[in-house]
Amino acid sequence: MSSINAEQYKHIAALAKLVFPEEEIENNAHVFDDILHMVDQLDEVDTTDVPVLRSGIELKNVMREDTPIPGMSRDELMKNVPSEKNGFIHVPAAFDESEDNA
Repeated sequence: MSSINAEQYKHIAALAKLVFPEEEIENNAHVFDDILHMVDQLDEVDTTDVPVLRSGIELKNVMREDTPIPGMSRDELMKNVPSEKNGFIHVPAAFDESEDNA
């Protein structure tokens, strides 16, 4: 692979919508070039008998059967409610609907 020069690095940065100070561009171009050379080394590795890895972890179906079970009775539920109004759970208003704040 050919080396990446400062102009090519600026072009790649512009494509990625990145802006770097002029004094960093030359050094960044060298670092970027080094990274590309490391990636090129991966082509030299013999992967003939290596199976394709689709995921780094073993995946299995962890879903359980969806079986309905009886829930808590209304009387049990209402024992744990701090405030009740007309048989319903009473919660503070989320919005102030008074005319003053309209």
